[in-house]
Amino acid sequence: MENRYGRLVVCAMVFFLAMAMLPAGAWAGKKIGVLIWSDEARYADSFQGIKDQLVKGGFREPETKYTVENAGANKAKAAELAQKLGAGGFDLVLVVGTSAAVAIAKEIKTTPVVFSMVYDPVDAKIAGDWKSSGNNTTGASPRVPMAHLITTMKQLAPVKTIAVLYTPGEKNSEAQLKELQAAQAETQVKVLPAPLAAKEDVATVLPAVIKASDAIFLTGSGVVGGSVAAIVDLASKAKVMTVSHLDDIVEKGALLGVYADPKMVGKLAGDKAVKVLKGAKPAAVPIEGLNKFNIIINMKTARTAQLTIPEAFRKSATRVIE
Repeated sequence: MENRYGRLVVCAMVFFLAMAMLPAGAWAGKKIGVLIWSDEARYADSFQGIKDQLVKGGFREPETKYTVENAGANKAKAAELAQKLGAGGFDLVLVVGTSAAVAIAKEIKTTPVVFSMVYDPVDAKIAGDWKSSGNNTTGASPRVPMAHLITTMKQLAPVKTIAVLYTPGEKNSEAQLKELQAAQAETQVKVLPAPLAAKEDVATVLPAVIKASDAIFLTGSGVVGGSVAAIVDLASKAKVMTVSHLDDIVEKGALLGVYADPKMVGKLAGDKAVKVLKGAKPAAVPIEGLNKFNIIINMKTARTAQLTIPEAFRKSATRVIE
């Protein structure tokens, strides 16, 4: 009898010890609101990376319930959806994309917020500092050192002037322009700002820009992302290189990309989301980017533009689109 009682006690202790070691989310249901900026592939990939890490952390569906909203690259809709999510009583709000994160940060001041694919959260006034946001936000960035991108690009051609296609008012797009301008002295490449406020501007702005530059940088603005085919077509006819820090821009036709893998950025954000759901304050979780960057080359565009890609450079690429 005593042996049986002793075994029961031991079994009970093992059970409670095992339960204590499980992630809190493994048994506690959580409500997570999600706002994604648009249908661009990088945002979907990044959100999947977040979810993958949440599962690893013990936050699985259906115990963890997601309410997912998409702003459709519309700032007014993003603001409306931010209000909706702010009133939703969520344990956590995830947001993917800079413009969506700006809307969420303006509306939600107490519910923890974790963002992904926000290029420069400090410049966008989402966070006070990378080490600590100083508020209810934290997250991960796809930021690429622009001097590194330019150095990589110059392995293909002796570029002296690069035009930067950006959209005024889109924080991520403006931040990329600023970083390229700041790198001018180091890279010895002159930056020519080329604002595109609407898709219709491509036909009127680009011809003069192409004549004045050796390469064109495509920022992450919605206008640029929706005009890649037209931009690349005009640039390729003039044998001008097109470059971006986003892999999906290259998948759409740009020649070269030096980029942070969106899914890995999402996984980094997901790690932070797990910490927050387990009790960490967002301000105590540093905002970070990746340390490893990939290279993608679009050989279809290289052939169309009659641009030569050295074999050694091609072999160094992470991905080659044939």
